[in-house]
Amino acid sequence: MLQVAFIREQKEDIIARLSKRNIDASKLIDDVIIFDEERRQLQTQLDNTLAESNSISKEIGHLYKSGKAAEANVLKEKGAKLKEDSKVLEDQLNSKAEALNELLYKIPNVPHPSVPAGNSDEDNEEVFREGAIPQLHANAKPHWELVKDLDIIDFELGNKIAGAGFPVYKGKGARLQRALITYFLDKNTAAGYDEVQVPHLVNEASGFGTGQLPDKDGQMYHATNVSPSLYLIPTGEVPATNIYRDDILNLSQLPQKLTTYTPCFRVEAGSYGAHVRGLNRLHQFDKVEILRVEHPDKSYQALEEMVEHIKSILNELQLPYRILRLCGGDLGFTSALTYDFEVFSTAQDRWLEISSVSNFETFQANRLKLRFRNEDGKTQLCHTLNGSSLALPRVLAGILENYQTENGIQIPEVLIPYTGFDSI
Repeated sequence: MLQVAFIREQKEDIIARLSKRNIDASKLIDDVIIFDEERRQLQTQLDNTLAESNSISKEIGHLYKSGKAAEANVLKEKGAKLKEDSKVLEDQLNSKAEALNELLYKIPNVPHPSVPAGNSDEDNEEVFREGAIPQLHANAKPHWELVKDLDIIDFELGNKIAGAGFPVYKGKGARLQRALITYFLDKNTAAGYDEVQVPHLVNEASGFGTGQLPDKDGQMYHATNVSPSLYLIPTGEVPATNIYRDDILNLSQLPQKLTTYTPCFRVEAGSYGAHVRGLNRLHQFDKVEILRVEHPDKSYQALEEMVEHIKSILNELQLPYRILRLCGGDLGFTSALTYDFEVFSTAQDRWLEISSVSNFETFQANRLKLRFRNEDGKTQLCHTLNGSSLALPRVLAGILENYQTENGIQIPEVLIPYTGFDSI
């Protein structure tokens, strides 16, 4: 959520930068400023009314002590009226503050100046590419055929148990999945990220804190048979970042670096074709996440460090990949700058997104009330960052397809100590 002071001070710049998202935010920004001005006026009226009421209360006490009961009784009537007025003003102020927040919740984060303008993923900017695309044998197959032939992932069985988009991993397929999770966590902890295990359901406040609510309400599984209701997490970012909700950190506590493994649950809109077959798009999938809480002056250096870290993982897996800087039209609601990693699927002849690494600047921290004490001892909003390292389904699809041979699947060398086997 953008800060009101930032909106008031940088109105024209914010409107111009939000235009990169193909949004005309001028009316919304004007409404925020108007509502904030009205809120300020109500706050001033309430403060003056409360001050006058307190003054009268003191004067009434003095009059009673002086034996001037009649005068005190007159003032008591005035004091009662002021208390009624203050209650009305307080209700109006709360209502105006809620309305202001509702407006603020509708405004996405302001894109970083380096974000290119654009309408869709076709306008994203490729900034890096690594790895040779392997030459597969003549009978190479996409992963959904490979896993059926090898009996290592069963989509039909998952459909029987839960529905489409909930695969069952079997035998060496399950062991390879577990090996990837452990390998990713080991890489992250070796890079200084503290591992945490977090709940897989979150409350509404947590969803609002990281910006999934209200923006992605329809994309989250919602458990409404409990009170208060809970949401299944769409990413480990949500519970892990909310560890810091309402915190004030000391300067010496920055940066905070966490990693977590979680299943993720997303209600995907119905669509058809090869781009959503097999592991390409699921309702439940596993992901290892990294996140950082940073001093504002150091967050973009931290973002580059996160990018380099994920590059090192993909280099060890020896998968062909590229990095894209997302354009304004493809940028997530909460992000100021996002880099997407995509691995090339040789059997599908297409790129598969496997990670997003984002700097949210103060957008999440403002919702979370996540602050630190700066050099002067004053509280200041932190910057939050998040990245997948990595999303399992498409990494697994990339390994299965790019490492396939006529005799089965070779296991990337770096994973063999984790799997205990070198082929499937």
